Amino acid sequence: MRCANHPPHLKAAVREEDSSLFVALELSKSVWLIAASAPGSEKISKYHVAAGDVAALLALLARLKAQAERYRGGPVQIVSIHEAGLDGFWVHRMLEANGVESHVVDAASIAVDRRSRRAKTDRIDVERLLRTLMGWARGERRICSMVRPPSPADEDERRLTRERGTLVTERTRHVNRIKGLLATQGVSGFEPLRKNRRQRLEELQQWNGQPLPPRLKTELVRELDRLELVMSQIAALEAERDRALQATRAAVRNTKTTPSPATAPAGEHDHAV
Repeated sequence: MRCANHPPHLKAAVREEDSSLFVALELSKSVWLIAASAPGSEKISKYHVAAGDVAALLALLARLKAQAERYRGGPVQIVSIHEAGLDGFWVHRMLEANGVESHVVDAASIAVDRRSRRAKTDRIDVERLLRTLMGWARGERRICSMVRPPSPADEDERRLTRERGTLVTERTRHVNRIKGLLATQGVSGFEPLRKNRRQRLEELQQWNGQPLPPRLKTELVRELDRLELVMSQIAALEAERDRALQATRAAVRNTKTTPSPATAPAGEHDHAV
């Protein structure tokens, strides 16, 4: 099967001296689709394994690599591509750990044929990914944008900020929920984030001066419980973030103030013999 937009003679010329086995992965929750193009061949082969079945994927790649090396009569490097998505970067790290040159692409950067958008299928997607990788390998850097995967340590460092953002959103949702419930009774001006929120809740009255309905008040108390839990988690995260920041600053200061052996004062390393 020939790839679109590349004349056969040009395609063959490009791949004859190529020593790369190009592989594209289309990852989903149930099935991983794999498209492969061996060096010296215009054919695109397609396979599938169960999602998350690393052993089956590596066995398939090893088999394709062995076939390509027998055909070529020399070593072959596997070069893969997959989209950045819900799987994060563990698939990329697994491939790299097993000798695969892995690339993670920003899916939004890949050009889409608007005429075929309605007929979009996984088969079309995985072939497009493969052609994108082959174009990238030829030096067509404008064909897509590759993502630079962070190290596991860097990725873990970002979790504080990401979790805090999630909790802040949840805090806002609880505040809006409480204010919305009170608005149904003509009550306004209640600020759930203030320290006196429990006391103020006991003092609230409906539009007609009557106490809040008992079940509504119980629901509001439960909302305050959830809100306060989120607030305590945010405070704990911010304290952890501040400690990490202080430790980083201290390490930087120590690096700047500690003299290296080459610049240490004369005589500091001299010892009597």
